[in-house]
Amino acid sequence: MKETGVRNAAFGADKFGFQNLAAVHWNPLEPALYEHAIGRGEAQLAYGGAIVADTGVHTGRSPKDKFTVRDASTEQTIWWDNNNAITPAQFETLYRDFIAHAKGKELYAQDLFGGADPRYRIKARVYTELAWHSLFIRTLLIRPERRELTNFAPDLTIVDLPSFKADPQRHGVRSETVIAIDFSRKIVLIGGTSYAGEMKKSVFTTLNYYLPQESVMPMHCSANVGPDGDAALFFGLSGTGKTTLSADPSRTLLGDDEHGWGPQGIFNFEGGCYAKTIRLSAEAEPEIYATTRRFGTIMENVVIDPDTRMPDFDDGSKTENTRCAYPLDFIPNASKTGRAGHPKNIIMLTADAFGVMPPIARLTSAQAMYHFLSGYTAKVAGTEKGVKDPEATFSTCFGAPFTPRHPSVYGNLLRELIAAHGVDCWLVNTGWTGGKFGIGRRMPIKVTRTLLSAALDGSLKSANFRTDPYFGFSVPTAVPGIEPHLLYPFKTWQNKSDFDETARRLVRMFQENFTRFERHVDAEIKAAAPEVRIAAE
Repeated sequence: MKETGVRNAAFGADKFGFQNLAAVHWNPLEPALYEHAIGRGEAQLAYGGAIVADTGVHTGRSPKDKFTVRDASTEQTIWWDNNNAITPAQFETLYRDFIAHAKGKELYAQDLFGGADPRYRIKARVYTELAWHSLFIRTLLIRPERRELTNFAPDLTIVDLPSFKADPQRHGVRSETVIAIDFSRKIVLIGGTSYAGEMKKSVFTTLNYYLPQESVMPMHCSANVGPDGDAALFFGLSGTGKTTLSADPSRTLLGDDEHGWGPQGIFNFEGGCYAKTIRLSAEAEPEIYATTRRFGTIMENVVIDPDTRMPDFDDGSKTENTRCAYPLDFIPNASKTGRAGHPKNIIMLTADAFGVMPPIARLTSAQAMYHFLSGYTAKVAGTEKGVKDPEATFSTCFGAPFTPRHPSVYGNLLRELIAAHGVDCWLVNTGWTGGKFGIGRRMPIKVTRTLLSAALDGSLKSANFRTDPYFGFSVPTAVPGIEPHLLYPFKTWQNKSDFDETARRLVRMFQENFTRFERHVDAEIKAAAPEVRIAAE
């Protein structure tokens, strides 16, 4: 077996169990990974220096193909209503078949950190079959100093073999695609998909499982910090604006997707960003756009001109879920530490496909908990395999696919932290206005940014508020720079009776969804449920 690059002196591929590999490339840096990815035909060089790779049929995550080993340690700790189970024996068969499948192959190994706070981080070793996957995960996780690679003993091992095809009958899974997690053995096996995001979300899922035991709240959110040290969290599913809205030139970016909140404050889990690029423009998102012209950025499923190699971000022919991954420090005002104090504001982002929610609303702590557990948004086209148009959905904790424990575990942690630190909470609709999807229009990003700025600088708290008759939260009646009718969603609809019917239907959806959490929450949170309190305005 040929070994190249800086490697761990104590733990190697043989420690995991691989046999007769053609080569292992240990911790290769970006130039070498570029050479391998392009030389092996895995990726193309784009104008400006980024590389472009296609993920094949899997242009998004495959949450239904994610499985967790059900054993003595997980029996009582995993939320099995939300997580598929396989037996230890089935996982062992899968593991052995992965080892057999890897024989004769070249693998790439990266030793990385998950978590910017050394007190809570995990050491992750990631083996990949594809060179561009190795570059991707090296970009998305935190890159250790070279001296830290000596005697690197992983807390978590991920093996990513896209060419492996699972056997549902033999392995106890659903299809040829598999993402299998064994928390006892601290191993993740990924096969049958070339979508690189499965690796980063496996690390996130693992942190979501372990950190609550350390009184740390793992969160699917972006974060930034104002000039006075005022931190803000942006909860939301992919496509709701976490990356876009946290990349604010007037504030320091902590990270765009995954963070922890513990006794000392908040910290990023990652060392890079993973932004959607569909319809990306230099005018609307200059910081993110600039990363697509840099060496070290990986673009996924982006169409490029065969001659000029210029990307066409308006072309969604491969998928609406086109992406770019880039190191955090590609954003000029990114934090060098990935850490900050306790947040002053929490923003819960939702892409309301029904078009009946206001662009911003102030939440009480009970309402914040209700909406956190509900996790209402729309699945954005392409984010998950098979989703072609936005669909209304409830994804608890704004990240149900990455939630191994019961939502009440995370909800109670968040509620305690909000109360302890006096955090202001806001619900922001980045979805539709003037009608539901297909009739209305997407909320203008300038409107969202203006409202967010007012919330974060504290000026919005002094506005006059009305109580929304459908959802019960407080909505400002006027904000400088915002067209007044946008703050009254029913005024943006031509047919007011259609608005009333649609809003009432969404309220019922909230109520029906929350029945599964009612026995886990107190009366105050139950009372925060949407309820049509008066006739339509």
